[in-house]
Amino acid sequence: MVINNGGNLSKEYFVACLSLIMNSRQCNLERAKEITFARLFRKDEKTLGNNSFDQFINAYEDLQEKIKK
Repeated sequence: MVINNGGNLSKEYFVACLSLIMNSRQCNLERAKEITFARLFRKDEKTLGNNSFDQFINAYEDLQEKIKK
C-alpha cells in the first residue's frame, strides 16, 4: 500500500488497515499490528509523524476492546 502525503492519518484509516490484514491473512490483532507497524511505519514510530502513530495506537486499542466484548 502506497501512502502519498501520509501526514495525519486517521484512526478510522488504521482500523480499516488492521481489519483488512486480519481478514486477508487470517491472523489475530496482535499479528496485524506487527505487520502494519512494519509495513507502514517501517518499524519507526516517527515515519508518518506523531499524530499518525497516536491514531494507529488508538485504532489498535479500539479493536482490542471490540474483540474483548
